[in-house]
Parts: sequence; structure tokens; C-alpha cells
Amino acid sequence: MTSATSTSVRNTKVMNRFDLTSRLIGRLKNEEAVIGGIGNTNFDLWAAGHRPQNFYMLGSMGLAFPIALGVALAQPQRRVFALEGDGSLLMQLGSLSTIAALKPKNLTMVVMDNGVYQITGAQPTPAAAVSDLVAIAVGCGLSNSAWAADEEDFERLIDQSMSTSSPTLIGVRIDDKPGVGTTRRDPVQIRERFMLGLGVRQAL
Repeated sequence: MTSATSTSVRNTKVMNRFDLTSRLIGRLKNEEAVIGGIGNTNFDLWAAGHRPQNFYMLGSMGLAFPIALGVALAQPQRRVFALEGDGSLLMQLGSLSTIAALKPKNLTMVVMDNGVYQITGAQPTPAAAVSDLVAIAVGCGLSNSAWAADEEDFERLIDQSMSTSSPTLIGVRIDDKPGVGTTRRDPVQIRERFMLGLGVRQAL
């Protein structure tokens, strides 16, 4: 994978969250788990392809990567993807160091960076001006991290992550378009459907 130093955040195309999420879902063939962070990240995941293997985080910022880490460790034969916004990741930067230390080879993380806390009023995040999230990931020990230059590069990085032997982080710059759908806000239903999708609970 291209290193963070050779692909700068400022040299990447501004893309669309729903389009990228749809491209990811379209490449999944083996019941891969997908964890969506709060807000627009999981709204677009819901709209792009509602699957039993999708988990939609509600109400708590920054937990997509920690939850995905737990799934990846519990089911090492299943590829796990986590989708998170820049503002949410900034709430849980410590998770990057933990993931780097535990080295789950089946985990791919995607950071959707639009530089704002979009749900709460579009206040700028530190990622908008001073914080390079991919460089931070590399500094935490996630050497297999890169900014996607454009949609084609994003798909290449996703495909590459499916056969790598270390955790992968992909940064994407996105526009400020709102999420396409709205996740059904039923935590029990989300949990039960996900557990059925992962085969850890049988349908009654």
C-alpha cells in the first residue's frame, strides 16, 4: 500500500460518502462484516445495501473501530470493515494504537473525512486544517495506511486490503452531502440482526 508520506491528503479528490460506501458494498462477496459509525456514515451504509452482516452504531462517537476490532478478533476468518467519520475518530484516537498492537489481519478501516462535525452543525474538525488522520495512524503503528487518491484508487485499496496480513486504514476525503438514508433506530433489532448475520445466534 502507498504510504501516507507519498499520498498527501491535499492531493486527493473530494469524493462522495454514499458513492464510496456503495462501491465497498458492491465488492463484498463472503458475508464480510461492516461496522458503520454514527450519523451519516451509517445512514449511507443502510442505504447502500442493508445486510445482516452490517452493524449500525447509534449514539456514541468513535466506537466503530473498537467494535470492529472486537469482531475481527472474535472471528479471525471473517473480513471486517469499519466506516468512521473524521470527527468520531478524533474522539477515539487511542483505538489506533490498540489496533496496531493487536494486529488483526482481517480488519480494514475507512475514515470518511469531510473536515466537519456534520450532524451537529458543520463545525470544523482539527482534520480540516492541522491533523492528518492517515499520518496519525502511521504514527500509531498502522503502517498499512494511505489516502485514496480517487474512486478507482479507493477500490484498489479495498481489494488490496482483502488479502493483506495486517490491519489496513484507508483515508478518503468526502464532500459535505448529507446521508442518503436514515437508519432504523432500534438498538435491539440492530444487535440481534447482526448476531444472526455473524452466525453467533440462531433464529428462533
